[in-house]
Amino acid sequence: MIWSLRLLFAVVLLSMIAVTGWAGAQQALGDFARSATIRDPWVIATLVDAYWAFIAFYVWVAWKEQSFPARGLWFIAIILLGNMAMALYMLVQLSAVPAGGPLDAVFTRRQPGRLLLPGVLTAIALVICLLA
Repeated sequence: MIWSLRLLFAVVLLSMIAVTGWAGAQQALGDFARSATIRDPWVIATLVDAYWAFIAFYVWVAWKEQSFPARGLWFIAIILLGNMAMALYMLVQLSAVPAGGPLDAVFTRRQPGRLLLPGVLTAIALVICLLA
């Protein structure tokens, strides 16, 4: 099961990087944010749905991460990078468990909260936002 989940989240991460890169090559994020398309009711509904899902996932991350700075950095990374940050978080969690290990080690083990990965993701996301 661990290998299946690793594969799933690797596919999520790589496909989101690919589709985001493709979309960015077609239209800059800032241009999209200023366009009439962003005001379409279905775009708004889709974004609200996605961000509620990000927040729901973050609640679990906040429970797992015992450090307030790590919680804050993961919040920013998840809100700004969405499924890319979430997939990377899951890959890190899954890499800490042997292939035949129990899933409860992934989902119920709390950790002290490391700052490097969420800090790097937050910095990347902020640079992307500033360049948009």
